[in-house]
Amino acid sequence: MSMISVTDIRNRLIDQLMSIKDADYLRALSDMIDRSHVQEEQVPLTEEQKIMLAMSDDDIQAGRTIDQYTLNERELEWLKRK
Repeated sequence: MSMISVTDIRNRLIDQLMSIKDADYLRALSDMIDRSHVQEEQVPLTEEQKIMLAMSDDDIQAGRTIDQYTLNERELEWLKRK
């Protein structure tokens, strides 16, 4: 059995959090994290993460953004085509 890296776990959690739409559930998770004794430390970014962040900044500056509702609608349309 292979060990999953901390980065993989973190990325998986982020993916899961992005799919949660229930605001109360997210608040509860946020409160739980706030109350935990998590050590605050800087997490070094990989080159790929830095590139993705730079690309995101470029998209925002250029106005290449859409609202969550539109994204959800497009995603549903895409899924129906699968």
